[in-house]
Amino acid sequence: MRLAVALVVLSCVVGAQSSSSSVTFSGTSGPDSGGAGVAITNPLRQEARPFNFGVLVQSGFGVTEDRGSFKFLMAGVHAGKVLTGNSGPGMMRGNFEVAMEAFPFWQSYTPTSQRQNCTVVTGPVGGVGAQCSAPFTIGGTFTGASITPIILRWNFAGSRRVVPWVQGAGGVLWTNHKYPAFGGPPLSNTAGFSYSTLGDNGPNDETSVWNFTPQFGVGVHYFMRADRSIDLGANAAHISSASLGDKNPGVNASVQFTLGYSWWK
Repeated sequence: MRLAVALVVLSCVVGAQSSSSSVTFSGTSGPDSGGAGVAITNPLRQEARPFNFGVLVQSGFGVTEDRGSFKFLMAGVHAGKVLTGNSGPGMMRGNFEVAMEAFPFWQSYTPTSQRQNCTVVTGPVGGVGAQCSAPFTIGGTFTGASITPIILRWNFAGSRRVVPWVQGAGGVLWTNHKYPAFGGPPLSNTAGFSYSTLGDNGPNDETSVWNFTPQFGVGVHYFMRADRSIDLGANAAHISSASLGDKNPGVNASVQFTLGYSWWK
């Protein structure tokens, strides 16, 4: 539902912008011009080295191990700067961009399970066992914020309107609870003592609220006019605490699909 609302909002923005008058660059002769007198809608075929600022939504899912039931939804902003003119042979011709993204809204929807919090204690008749809390639910919806301060992107020169790109990036994620959930199953149905090991219910069986998000992505800009584009992308993202918590189950791989809208200056 949230993704549907976000897509409707973006569609309205796109419609409003596209209804305004079209602005294009005048082409000149040369490898990036498209010929003398031809209007160039794609500014990345020029040598202007523009800034770009955008809004975007992402949605995806886990794809490895037992993470197929993990879902993701986030919304945020993008800012980038093209640093070089176009270079390279043939289809590889393009330019280099440095960018960043921030997602003040980030959620992950995960399965729920139960665990207990247990410690090792001496039993009432000697020996050691586990003193445990009542079982409680873990998992469910996690809310947080994410920033990707390093995005290294190669924009291919493309056509008058279409610009493919590839990128590598790295970011940081904070969640309101330790992510992903870890622990269990409970040792018993009630709180109390039992002569048993802790299983995965011990004080050191926790993850972290901080995770890192290295990622690789591909995408395309579609220029409706010289300073406006619709952006589509797909990222393969890894989520890991780098052992900041006692346990680091992470999300080894997820796929995130992006819909965005950008202004080029």
